[in-house]
Amino acid sequence: MMNLPSDQNRLGQVLICLMQGVLYHDSDGTLWPALLELQARVRDHCQLIGLELILDEAEGYAYLRQRAPVEGEPALPRLVPRRQLSYPVSLILVLLRKKLAEFDAMGGDTRLVVSREQIGEQLRLFLPETANEAKLLDRMDTHLNKVVELGFLHRLRGQQHQYEVRRILKAFVDAQWLSDFEQRLADYGAHAATVSAEDA
Repeated sequence: MMNLPSDQNRLGQVLICLMQGVLYHDSDGTLWPALLELQARVRDHCQLIGLELILDEAEGYAYLRQRAPVEGEPALPRLVPRRQLSYPVSLILVLLRKKLAEFDAMGGDTRLVVSREQIGEQLRLFLPETANEAKLLDRMDTHLNKVVELGFLHRLRGQQHQYEVRRILKAFVDAQWLSDFEQRLADYGAHAATVSAEDA
C-alpha cells in the first residue's frame, strides 16, 4: 500500500517552495492543490517570521512578501531582500507590463509569448542610438537574463529567444508604479533623442 504524504510533510514542501520563490499553478501542479488546502496553516507559519502569503488563484501564482511592521511590536529582521533595479531592467518590466495589459484587453489566450527581437525593438525607442548593434544586443541579453532570474520571464524550451511573460508581473508593476514610470519614460525618451541628435 502506497504511503501518502502527511499534511505536515505537504505543508513543509509548500513552505520550502515559497521560500525559494514563486509557486505557480501551471508548473507546480502537485503543490498547488496542497497550498489551496493548507493556506490557513501556511499563513499562520509565515506570520511568525514576519511574512505574508500573496495568493492569486485567478492568475495562478503565490509568493511571500515581507509583512508591514505592526505598531508597538519590535520589527523582525528582513527575510525578503529589496532589489535595486537598473534603468534598463525597470524599462523592460514596464514595457512587458504594458504589453501584458494590451494582451489581456484583447482576450483569448492567457499565455503571452514575446521574442527577443520584439523586446529589443521596443527598448531601442528609449535608449540612445548606437552604431554598434552587436554591443546593444549583448547588453540587452544581460538585462533579459536578469528579468528571467527575477522570475518575470520564462524561456521557452526548444525555442531560441522566445519568452513567456509570467503573470506575476502584474502584482509587482501595479497601476501607480506604471504611471510614475511612464512619466520617466517620456523624460528618458526625450533625453535619448537629444543624445542622438548631439551625436549626429
